This record gives sequence, structure tokens and C-alpha cells, in this order.
Amino acid sequence: MMTVTDVSVMALWTAATLYAIAMVAYSVRLARVAEAKLNTKNAALIPVAAGAAGAGAVGVGAAGAIDAETVAADAAPATSPAASARAPGARAKGIGRSTMLVGFVLHLVGVVTRGIDAGHPPWSSMYEFTITGTMVAVAVFLLVQRKRDITYIAPAVAGFAAFAVVTGLRVWYRDAVGLQPALDSYWLVIHVPIAITASGIFGVSGAASVLQVMRIDRASELKKRRRFFGWLNLPHRLVKSKVARALEAVPSPQVLESLTFRLNAVGFVLWTFTVMSGAMWAEHAWGRYWGWDPKEVWSFVVWTIYAAYLHSRTTQGWAGRRAALLAIAGFIAIVLNFTVVNLYVQGLHSYSGVK
Repeated sequence: MMTVTDVSVMALWTAATLYAIAMVAYSVRLARVAEAKLNTKNAALIPVAAGAAGAGAVGVGAAGAIDAETVAADAAPATSPAASARAPGARAKGIGRSTMLVGFVLHLVGVVTRGIDAGHPPWSSMYEFTITGTMVAVAVFLLVQRKRDITYIAPAVAGFAAFAVVTGLRVWYRDAVGLQPALDSYWLVIHVPIAITASGIFGVSGAASVLQVMRIDRASELKKRRRFFGWLNLPHRLVKSKVARALEAVPSPQVLESLTFRLNAVGFVLWTFTVMSGAMWAEHAWGRYWGWDPKEVWSFVVWTIYAAYLHSRTTQGWAGRRAALLAIAGFIAIVLNFTVVNLYVQGLHSYSGVK
């Protein structure tokens, strides 16, 4: 007979498998959309006779070619359900969406049953924080996806979710136990969920920032169109690879930056509450608001990086690559805070459950 523990573990393994399938499906969709866009661009560079150039010519360049995207944009009919079904990668997108959604439902089942098995909210150890935080990141993606099409970051989100859940199950899993005395507080259901939600939002925005940098680099390399140092010119080789060509399916850096900024603004507010509620919990548990514990220091480092990002973005005019790299640095700090600090740095917040 299956126990609650068995149900939780089985649901999480199945969710990780479905996330992996979704990653592949969304990657196929990106590749096909990118291929279709490249084919459209190449086919639309129509040679025009010199005598045909005139006031009526649309987007004719110095070489006598028509701007494909201008013509396509003017001639394209309104999107219909039938046209959407015929869109490049539509079937792969449907598979990815379905498996991602079912995976999330099973992920939710795994987290809830873990909480039932433990008898407390499922975020008191690294394993529990991992499965819950990953579930929140997927939930953020699915919620934003309802408002705007962000399937271009779906492979990263699905791949990260699959990797994190498997890592939790294989590396950080521990049997459910009761709470440590310091965690047995009402602050557990206030402070930690806010931190988990903020981390999930920062995870999605981090994926968008990475794509933004890659998109900017691709545009820069395509403008240069020349080699330096032969085979040692790795950026140029990457641009010529299939992976880089898939970036054709990704929106412009400006669209990605807008998405990243909005997500980081929300995440920053939540992280501010995380630091504040953590200080109040520390006073309740240890009799002081701040003691420069390693976890407190790194939480403040994360807050400082995202504060610098928002400040430079809104008041200093930072945009493009610089802003994206700062956002990526913030997410890297979160990952280090969760892994290195939890596993290798001793402090009052040593609740990883990993020996």
C-alpha cells in the first residue's frame, strides 16, 4: 500500500519528467519559429530592377532589395484560429503547454503531500524549499503566460524546474521530520513563503535577462559579420550555430527588458518584506533584529543588487546589456545564497537538513 511519502515522491518524479518533455517540446517550437522567420527574411529579399525603383517602392535598399519584414507586416492578414493552428511549431507548443500544466499540477500534489507527511508547511529544509520554490517559479511563468506570450523562456523555465526537482530528490532528499525549535513559529508561514515567491519571480526574470544578453550579442555579431582570431572567435561561432539561430524566435531586447524590469520590481518589493520579516523573526527567536549572520548578510547582498538595478534603471538611464547583467548578478547571488551559504557556511540559519 502506498504511503503519503510514496505519493509525494512519485508525483514529483512524474512532474520532473513532464517538465523535461515540455522543455524539449518548447525548444522544438522555438527552432521551428526561428527557421520560419529566417526563411521569410531570406525569401523576401526580392531583387528589384533599377528602373522599378521610385516613389512607390517600399523599403528598397542600396542593393535594390525590398525589406521583407515591412512587406510582410503590411500584407499579413489578421491572425485567425486557423492561421494560429498552422503557425510554425504550433503542435510542439501545444505539447509543451499541456505537459507543463500537468507537471505543475503533479508538482503541487507532491508539495502538498510532503507537507501532510511532515505535519508542517513544506519549506523547512533545502529539499522542501527546492520543491516548493521551483513550483512557485513554474506558477509565475504560467500566470504571466496567461497575460502575454512568453513561451520563448519556457525551455529555460521547464529545464530549470526539471533539474531542480531531480536534484532535490536525488541529492537533498530527507525523510519528513518535525520542526526545529527555532522554526516552530508563526513566522514560518510569513517569512519563508514571501522569500520563496520572490525567488520564483527572480528566477523567471533571470531567464529573461540571459536571453536579453544573448539577443543583444547576436545582433552585435551579425552587424560585424567578420571573424577575429579564426577558430578562437567563439562568439562568432556561437552566432553561426543552430542555438544562436533559435534566438530569431525571441523578441527584441527591448521587449525582454520590459518584462524583466516589471518582474524584478515586484520581486524586489517581496524581497524587501523578506528581509524585514526575517529581522522581526530574528528578534523573536534570538533577541536581536540583526546579527550579521551569513544568511542575513547574503539576503542583504541580494537586496542591494536588485536595489541598484532598479535605481540605475529608473534614475540613471541604464538599459540594455548593463542592466541585464546586473539583473543576472542578482539571481546568481540568490543561487549562491541558497546553495553555498546553506551547505558550506555555518550560522544560525543552518536548516538545510543536509549533512
